[in-house]
Amino acid sequence: MLSISGRPHAACDGLTRRDLLRVAGTGLFGASLTKLLAAEAAGAIERPRAKSVIFVYLFGGPSQLETFDMKPDAPSGIRGPFKTTPSRTPGLAICEHLPRLAAISDRFCVIRTLNHRQNDHNGCHYIQTGHPMPPAQRGAAGVDATDKDWPAMGSVVEYLDQREAAGRVRTAPSYVYLPNRLGHVQGYDRLGQYGGWLGRPYDALATDIRKRDASDNPYFRPCTDDELDFRVKGLANDAALTLDRLDRRQSLLAQFDAARRGLDRSTRVAEYDGFQKSALALVSAGKLRDALDIRREPAALRDRYGRHLFGQSMLMGRRMIEAGARFVTVLWDAPDGYSWDSHRTSADVEKHLLPGLDQSLSALLDDLAGRGLFDETLVVCVGEMGRSPKPDTPQWGRGHWSFCFPAVLAGAGVRGGITYGRSDKDAGYPADRPVSPEDIACTIFHSLGIDPHGFIPDKQGRPVALVDGGRALTELFG
Repeated sequence: MLSISGRPHAACDGLTRRDLLRVAGTGLFGASLTKLLAAEAAGAIERPRAKSVIFVYLFGGPSQLETFDMKPDAPSGIRGPFKTTPSRTPGLAICEHLPRLAAISDRFCVIRTLNHRQNDHNGCHYIQTGHPMPPAQRGAAGVDATDKDWPAMGSVVEYLDQREAAGRVRTAPSYVYLPNRLGHVQGYDRLGQYGGWLGRPYDALATDIRKRDASDNPYFRPCTDDELDFRVKGLANDAALTLDRLDRRQSLLAQFDAARRGLDRSTRVAEYDGFQKSALALVSAGKLRDALDIRREPAALRDRYGRHLFGQSMLMGRRMIEAGARFVTVLWDAPDGYSWDSHRTSADVEKHLLPGLDQSLSALLDDLAGRGLFDETLVVCVGEMGRSPKPDTPQWGRGHWSFCFPAVLAGAGVRGGITYGRSDKDAGYPADRPVSPEDIACTIFHSLGIDPHGFIPDKQGRPVALVDGGRALTELFG
């Protein structure tokens, strides 16, 4: 059911590029307008490498030892059950169950030394925001999002783009989350994916696709088109204007059309503030409506991505950036409670997870290249942690391990066919060039032409840095 409604919210005032230039003249940030303009004219302020980002988030923690940092020479109790396969990247020990990615490894870079100290799933805050999880009351499970959290990187992009738009209606939101909000299929509302203290107007536009029952995992099983009805949720929350009278059996496109006709006649729309009007315009816009209809894609291409929820969400991610989105998160969640959180066994990793990732990520990279989008789209594929070098079970279930795990980066000028950083002999800790979540956030912001150490206002209007420390890994780019 599509529901659009409003909720009063006091949005923070922010700093666009024009704002920054204006306050720079006052010396607020220790810079002058003349110097900033001179730096821009001289090319010292780099043009963005990426127009958009597709952030592929494998929630639960894929094992480095079963994906992109295998250790075939490690002791038998560590190296795992799988063999390596040849790739186009010197020194890359990639899993035999990732053959398609191995065949195009000259298109991506593997960082092997990402690490942090949040050795649990609340690392989802760190990996999506570039900031450690702040203290807050988080419900009985201790995982729920709060308004004390740092804004997601996508929310920062949404905030900056909304400020730059200055009230003009855009064709698509900047921040989109597919196919579900993190944790919602498990009954959680996990942290790190929202606008946090920036406010609800900067949350992602999120689709909502349900599973059949408690044990279902649609991320790797074949899905019907009826199941792949990408629904919009979370634009606002107030009873002032709702569309929940629409027939539940209507298609999403029929709901959009009915909603748009109803909004045209509604006098209540006039009472909405700028954000609410923009949200309503976005959800009823023809371009966004059409982009959400995945049936418009050729059947053969849909087959290449995989007819499972993850594959079709990856394809929808490409459609969203074509529609104008700038930061799209494509999530592989844990609807069954495990998936990439492979404590018990490697059986699902071998049978479903690795083949699904191999099929869909390779299809995305090929598709972006074929459509001329590869050079302007940064693709980041990562989990919030890796898995322990020593297994927990005889079936190669592994425990949480945030002390060394991989990330894959491609597109937007990233040099393909290389690895960055080296782990120790057991893939347990970085041996050189450790990389932090702050470094990843800086790299993403930098690629979009956003100064990662620039400022946005906190809830009190005080300027705070987008990223506290870290550096952009500019050496990854050609």
